[in-house]
Amino acid sequence: MPMAVFTFLESYDFSGKKIIPFCTHEGSGFGHSVEDLKKACPRADVRQGVAIRGGSAATADKEVARIVDMMK
Repeated sequence: MPMAVFTFLESYDFSGKKIIPFCTHEGSGFGHSVEDLKKACPRADVRQGVAIRGGSAATADKEVARIVDMMK
């Protein structure tokens, strides 16, 4: 994750909050981002989100809808 994201996460208390990560990528998927989120927000409920290959983003409607449903 970019350092700006770490700074944001350190600035707020995410205790008891649900975090559903998402990203686009070109082969790396989430990398270490989910583990980094769990370390940065140990009292948050970090869920498995969706990592969409950038070249497929234009047709990722079903995956995005799945994430939106998870947020409800």
